[in-house]
Order: sequence, then structure tokens, then C-alpha cells
Amino acid sequence: MRPQWVGPPQAQQRSGRAMMLAVDLSGSMRTDDMQLAGRPVSRFGAVEAIASDFIARRSGDEMGLVLFGSRAFLVTPLTYDLSAVRAQLQGAVVGLAGTETAIGDAIAVAVKRLAALPEQARVLVLLTDGVNNAGSITPIEAAKAAKAAGVRIYTIGIGADRMTVPDFFGSRVINPSADLDVGMLTSIAEQTGGRFFRATDSRQLADAYRTIDALEPMPQRAPTLRPRHELFRWPLGLAILFLVLATWPGRRVRGGEAQA
Repeated sequence: MRPQWVGPPQAQQRSGRAMMLAVDLSGSMRTDDMQLAGRPVSRFGAVEAIASDFIARRSGDEMGLVLFGSRAFLVTPLTYDLSAVRAQLQGAVVGLAGTETAIGDAIAVAVKRLAALPEQARVLVLLTDGVNNAGSITPIEAAKAAKAAGVRIYTIGIGADRMTVPDFFGSRVINPSADLDVGMLTSIAEQTGGRFFRATDSRQLADAYRTIDALEPMPQRAPTLRPRHELFRWPLGLAILFLVLATWPGRRVRGGEAQA
């Protein structure tokens, strides 16, 4: 006998969607050309704050994190523990993976993890502020592999296009994002069925993540599950209690006879 209480059907919290985030940690992500809450912050500082909010909103998704610089590393495998993904992102340090930018390797690492999941919506959100100048695979080759694996890539190019810097004559205006390869990032997105976003400030970066959130919505009707609660503990507990009561008087009598 195994008595159970079966509860009413409940929607599961897991969406069945898998999403990887690939974030650039190259040296140029230290550039303080972004603003957050009215104060200047580095590019990575803006990404850390805004992407963390994006992660929190994807409750029910399976998410993972790739960090890349001169090399690409899988920091958090795909997991439903979004707090772990956020903690890894918030604990990252610019330059940790090297000062260059291996965009192709980052895509390849993410695609390898996503492609192993059968029949799931596979999405990669890749953020960078530069051009591919490191790694063993080109971004275009990696994009072809992503397309073959059914992985959509959303690319975000971050960095202001105007910045005032001091010089010998006082100050001058430069384009701190002159090295950003917009053409390459656009091609990767279009080739895989994704979309390219240009984020010159924190507002545009937040808009990019909100748009991706809308383009990859959570399923409206998740599979249902009927919770089951085991009830065997109650009859088992009563049986043990009756057994103790039945044997206890006998032990007491034998104890009294022994004393006599």
C-alpha cells in the first residue's frame, strides 16, 4: 500500500527555453563612456547592472554564461538557478580572460552547449565593444555553425560614439567605438535569424535587452504537473506507536519479576 494525495494540476515554472549570454571582458570594457543613474560608469559596469535585471526577468528559462576576452570560458553551464548566473556576472572582472576579443570562440563555446539540447528554443545573446582579434575560429565561421545548430544570435554592440578627452590644448572629441565591427555583428545576427542592436548609452542597452525579452517571450501555457504528497508516514507512525504500546507493559512485568 502506498497512500498518496494528488493535488490539482499546476503549471510548471520551467519554460523549456535555453539561453546563453556571452559577455565581452576585454580591456576596452573599462572605458568610462556610459552613464547610469546620472553618473559615469564603465561599459562593463552598465552591462553588469542592466544584464542582471534581464537575467532576473527570465525566471523559468535555463540560462548559462560565457565570458570572453583573448579566450572564451564557459563560466556557468545552463541552469535554472538564475541567481547563480547573476552572481557570476557580478563577480566578473574586466581583463580576467585577457585584453583582446575572441568573438568567434565565444560563439562556438555557447553553440556547443545549446546544440546538445534537443528540440528547444536555442538563443545566444552576445555583447561586445570591439572587433574580433583573437581566438581560433572566425565569427562568420562560428555563425555558420550556429545556424546549422538552430541557434539564434542577438548581438549587441556597446560603447558611446562621442567622448571628450583631455589633450595638450585642453580637450578634444573622439569616437571611442571606432573599432566596433558593426558589419560583422549585423551579419552574425542576420545569418542566424537574430538581430543586431547598437547601444551607445545605458538607455539603449536597456532597450536592447527589453526588445530581446519581447522577441523571445515566455510560453503562455506551460506543461502542467499534478503534485503528489506521500501519506504513508501517518499509518507507519501509528503502527510504530501501537507496537511500542503493545510491548511496553510486557517489558515492565518482566522487570518486576526479575526484581522479586
